[in-house]
Formats: sequence, C-alpha cells, structure tokens
Amino acid sequence: MKSLEENLAQYAAYHRDRRNIATHFLGIPLIVFAIVLALALAAFPAGGMEITLAAVASIAACAYYLRLDAAFGAAMGATLFIMCALASEITARVPVGGVLSLAAALFAAGWALQFWGHRFEGMKPAFFDDARQLAIGPLFVCAEIFFFLGEKPALRRYIEERVGPTVVRRDRAPATGTR
Repeated sequence: MKSLEENLAQYAAYHRDRRNIATHFLGIPLIVFAIVLALALAAFPAGGMEITLAAVASIAACAYYLRLDAAFGAAMGATLFIMCALASEITARVPVGGVLSLAAALFAAGWALQFWGHRFEGMKPAFFDDARQLAIGPLFVCAEIFFFLGEKPALRRYIEERVGPTVVRRDRAPATGTR
C-alpha cells in the first residue's frame, strides 16, 4: 500500500491549478454524497437493526483513511458520518425514485465540475492513469483544507517538492501565501 505522502503527491501532480482545485472542493463532495445517498437505500438486518451499505462503505473508507493518517481519517470519518445521517433523513422522507434521481443528479453535477476543472488544468483526471486515485480524491480535498488552515506543513512541503506549488493558472507563476 502506498503511503499517504505518495498517494497525495501522485494525486496533486494532476491538480496544481487553483481553479481546478476549487472545482474539486464542490465536485468531490457531491460525488461522494451521491454515492452515500444511493447506498443508503440498500439495507440489511443485523442484530435487530438495519445496516445500510452506505454505513458499511463509509466504515471501510474510514478504516483506509485512518490507516493512512489519523487526523485525516478522523476528519473523513466525521464528514462521512454527517453524509450518512443526511442520507438517512432523505431516504426516510423521499420515495426511492426521488432519492435515486437526486443521487444521479448530484453525481452528474459533481463529475461535470471535475471535468470542467481539468479543462483549466489542461490535464486528464488522475484516475485515468490509476483507478485507486478515486479513493484519494476526497482525501486530497481534506488535505487542502488542512493546508489552508496551516496544518500539516511538512506534508505540504513534501508534495510541493515533488510536484511543484499550486498556481493561479497552470501556465502562470506559483501562487503566494496560503491557498
């Protein structure tokens, strides 16, 4: 298994333009929530209660993220918990067809933002070369938030030493200050 640093540096190599990163701040959460919402419709009994596939997938993702980094794993766990709770509320109030339509619309909107961002970047998405990067996208957004808040400076330096700094535009000079 690749380290946190290796995974984020590989993903970051495809994401140095601030405009692309900005589209990912909305696009990736939309995609993840769409998946959680759709998986919240599938449930199975376990010990007198129902467990959704959204909960199972979220726990698996959190275990992976925690293995890479405790702070990022905790942040992702909190985010996925909120998404699962919101999905549970929606599935309790909206008919199945409406939930699936909403999930499909959010999924499509998220991917549209992703591809729009990569037009700014002038590069294909990272998962075109390595499908495992699909799991790193949410972690990349998490890391960018940490970096913006001044956290994990050594990790930020590691990434920038390997793939360069974030730039305002891919064809321009590096951006200065915090992102």
